[in-house]
Parts: sequence; structure tokens; C-alpha cells
Amino acid sequence: MEKIILKGITWGHTRGLVPMQATAQRFEELNPSVEIRWKKRTLQEFADKSIDQLAQEYDLLVIDHPWIGHAATKNIFSALDDLLPTEFLEDQKNNSVGQSYLSYNYLGKQWALPTDAATPVAASRKDLLQERGLEVPKTYDELLDLAEKGLVGFSLIPIDVLMTFYMYCNTLGQEPCTDEEKVISDTVGSQALELFKELSDRLDKRFYQKNPYLVFEEMSRTNQIAYCPFAYGYSNYSRVGYGEYKLDFHDVVTFQDKGPLITTLGGAGLAISSSCKHLDVAAEYAKMVADPLIQATLYTQNGGQPGHRGAWLNKECNDLCGDFFKNTLKTLDNAYLRPRYYGQHVFQDHAGSIICNYLKDGSKGDEQDVIDELNRLYKESLNYKKTNG
Repeated sequence: MEKIILKGITWGHTRGLVPMQATAQRFEELNPSVEIRWKKRTLQEFADKSIDQLAQEYDLLVIDHPWIGHAATKNIFSALDDLLPTEFLEDQKNNSVGQSYLSYNYLGKQWALPTDAATPVAASRKDLLQERGLEVPKTYDELLDLAEKGLVGFSLIPIDVLMTFYMYCNTLGQEPCTDEEKVISDTVGSQALELFKELSDRLDKRFYQKNPYLVFEEMSRTNQIAYCPFAYGYSNYSRVGYGEYKLDFHDVVTFQDKGPLITTLGGAGLAISSSCKHLDVAAEYAKMVADPLIQATLYTQNGGQPGHRGAWLNKECNDLCGDFFKNTLKTLDNAYLRPRYYGQHVFQDHAGSIICNYLKDGSKGDEQDVIDELNRLYKESLNYKKTNG
């Protein structure tokens, strides 16, 4: 009998690739007539590259949820409501980490399974802090003090800068992109930019070249940075042996009287292309990957960062990862679900660069110009469907 071959695309980090290979291997052992071939792409491609062509080339796609509006509008993926049992999807919804499950729901349909959950959380090298008689910051003012000592680092590449800008806006009490005329009010937007620049000015310029896991790579290999206040968490770096130095992960600091910072939800979902010729087999594999038992065992044991809440509460998972999951779950549950409308990628692809330019080269008083430029780009993205629908 000729084998059924499914091709999958994910991103090229241990967290993104290895658990998919491990689950594929086990699925093939249980289903000898099936072969699943996973290929990787870069983290930047994962965030930026259009999924239209990828869905023509691959059956299974590990995706970033802001693409869901685009994919649902153009029927790029197969609706999982038509492929998987209702009770299974209900379990996924009821055991979501934060809004991870909801992030893949659009136009009343579920377009991916939340197999990976993440949001910016804090990470530390407690040994470096203790050597200097310092503690992990609990408040934003303590974070500023530590940054002044040159011990803080986080990602300042455009996509992460935009996510951090969203964080500041939400923490200040206003959700971005709810008004069709503007990204955020001038007052809150300007305050968010000022706060962001006050902190980023204390960082070395090399962080404008580092995505979150490169920040963690530096922290786990060198003794330069003792604390990262917010970067998309990677449980790999909390595991013994993954890096030269193990990182501790924490919930984020509190900001004045506003409570903890509200970071911007990330993570990844497993979707099935609408052009897949073996939808039933692809659906069975997706169901296996998202299965509660697999999530808490095979998936996490092979470097994955599960999306099922049961795994985040599981003692063995936490023992494996230095309590990464229970120590950051509050921040995940508090995370902001960013825009997913058809056309949002026009904004997401370019807005971060506008803010980056301000952080690097701008001055106090330039905030309104930045807000005006963001508003122009935002309106352009809202009109994208009219010209490209």
C-alpha cells in the first residue's frame, strides 16, 4: 500500500520543531501507512511570512494567531469544528491557557488548536543577582533601577517592540485598536512611548538585534545580563542542561497602582490546510498533538511548551522545567489578545519599525509624530480588505 504523506511547516527552534517531530514519529508508529514530514522556518518568517503560499505547499501548519482573520476570510485552513469531536474542542476551550484557544477562533469557527502557549514573562539569573546583593525586581521602579546598573536586557526588534507598546497601553488602562480612527488615544499613546523609551534608553544597543530566544541564549551562556523583564517565554531555558546556565522564570513586575504589566499573548497553533488531500488523517494527528496526556508527556518532554492547561498545572512538567509553568501562569492568564482582523499584518509588519526609530533616535516631544504615523498605517491596514479582499 502506498503511504499517505503529510507535510508540515513549523519554526526552527527546539520548542517549535522537536515536539512536532516526536509526535509525528509516534503517530507513524501507531499508523504505519502514514508519514509526516516536518520542515522548519525562521522565527521571523513565522511571524511575518504570508501563509497563503505555505498552505498550498503544506498540509499541517504551526501558525501565529494574528493571521487567523486573514486565513478565515480566505478559507486557507480547514475549520476544525467540521473535523474534530465537539467534546474534544470543548475540553480544549475549557483548558485554555489564557485566551490561547480563543485566539484561533474567528467568524464563529475554530481554525487551529492551541498546542503552544506563550506571552512575555520575566526571566532571571538569580546567581548573578545574588552575587551583587540584589533581588529579582517586583515593581517597575525596581526594574528601572536594575536597568540603570546595566543588568537588564530584552528584545528590541520591531515585532517585539510593537508587542511591548501594546503592553504599556493595556497596562495604562486602554486597549489598542478598538477605534477605527486611531490605534490608541494621544494621551495614553504618548505616555506609553515615554515609559518605553525611559527603559529602553538604559539598554545596550545590541538588543535591537535580538529576538526573545536570542536574549535567553545570551543570558544562559554569558554573565552579562541578570534579568529580562518581558520576553516571550521559552521553557527550554529553564531546563537543566539546555544552556550553560539555567534561567528562572517569573510573573512580570507590577506597575505603580495598575497591578502587573499586561503583556501581549503569543504562542502557536496547529492548523490544517484547506488544500490537504487527507483531512481525516491530518485531523487525527492534530488531535493527538493537542491531547491532554500527550501535551503533558511526549510533547513537553521533547522541548515543547504545551497549550493545554493540564500540562501547565502538571507536577512532572513543572519539575522538568524549574516550575516555569506555575511561576508564569498568572501572566499568561492576564495577557492581552492582540488584533486579528484581515489586514492586520499590514500594520504589524511596519508599526514596530516606527516605534523602534523613536526609541533609538527620537527625543521627548516626538511622541505625537509617532502616534500620527501609527494611526496612518492603522487606517491603511483597515482598508486592506476593501482593496485586497
